[in-house]
Amino acid sequence: MNVLTLYVGQGALSAVQHFDEVIIIDSFMPVSDEELTFGIEFQLDMVTEGKKVVGLILTGFDNDHAHPDGIDFILSKYSPDWIMYPKYYHDTDNTTRVFNIIKDHEKWQEYIDRPFDRIPMRLDELNRRFFYDLAEHFEFELFSPHIEDMDNSNNCSLVLKITGLGAEGFSYLITGDTEMKRWHTINRLFKDALKSDVMAAPHHGSRSGCNPMTTKLVSPNTVLISAGVHNQYNHPSPQAMRNYKRMANHVYRTDLNGGQSLFTEKIGANNFQTTLLRRNREHTAFRRQDLQYF
Repeated sequence: MNVLTLYVGQGALSAVQHFDEVIIIDSFMPVSDEELTFGIEFQLDMVTEGKKVVGLILTGFDNDHAHPDGIDFILSKYSPDWIMYPKYYHDTDNTTRVFNIIKDHEKWQEYIDRPFDRIPMRLDELNRRFFYDLAEHFEFELFSPHIEDMDNSNNCSLVLKITGLGAEGFSYLITGDTEMKRWHTINRLFKDALKSDVMAAPHHGSRSGCNPMTTKLVSPNTVLISAGVHNQYNHPSPQAMRNYKRMANHVYRTDLNGGQSLFTEKIGANNFQTTLLRRNREHTAFRRQDLQYF
C-alpha cells in the first residue's frame, strides 16, 4: 500500500493504492499552470497504471479540494465506481459547477451502461460508521461531518480513515479542512479510534486545523502536509509544525524545494518511508526515475 500526495500548489489531491485498487482523494488542478498540471496528470497515470480507480473522495466543496476541472479529468480518465462527499448545503458557484459536472458524467455513464454511485456522508443521517463494501482491498471508517458542528464549510469536511487490508496495508486518516471546534468533538466521541499510521494534516497545515489532542490520539508515524510554495496563508504554520514534529516520527510537506510530491509506503511492521518527488524543469514534469517505486 502507498499514498501519493501530489504537489498541486495551494490545494489538495492524493491517491491511495493497494494491490490493484486506487482511491483518489480531492481534485485540485491548477489549470492555469500547464507545466504543473502536466506533471500532476503524469503522476496520476503512473500510480494508476494497470489498476482500477474504484472511488473518488471529495473532502469538501471549496475550490482547493473540489476543483471542477480536476473532477472532470478524474471522472473522464479513470471512471471510478463511486464518488463520495460530505452532505451539506454549500451555495457557491464552485459547488454548482461541481455537481453539474457530476450530473453530466452520470448521464454519460448511464448511456454506456457504466453508472457510478454517489455516496453523500453525514454521520447523523447514517446508521453506520464502517464501510466494507466499497472496495475489495480497503475498508473505511467515518468520523465527520455531523450536524453538531457544521457551522462553516471547513467543519463540514469529511474525516475518514482508509485502511488497506492485509499485512501490507496500513491506515491513512484524511481530514479535509476540519478546524479546532470540530476536532474537540471528534476527540471526545472517538478517542483512540482515531489512531492511524499516516495522517493528512488538516487544512494544509494551518494553525486553526491543528489540534494537539487530535494528533496525540491519532499517534501517526507520518504526517503529510499539502501546501503551496510561498502561499498567501503561510501554511503550514510554525505552531502546527512544532506539534506534528513532536507527535510523529516523520513530517513531510509539499511546499519545499520549489514544490514536491510525497510518495509514502510501508517498509516494515511499524515504519514508513516517504520519497520526495521533485519537478524536473527541463522536462516539464516529475522525473520518471523518481517514480520507480510505482
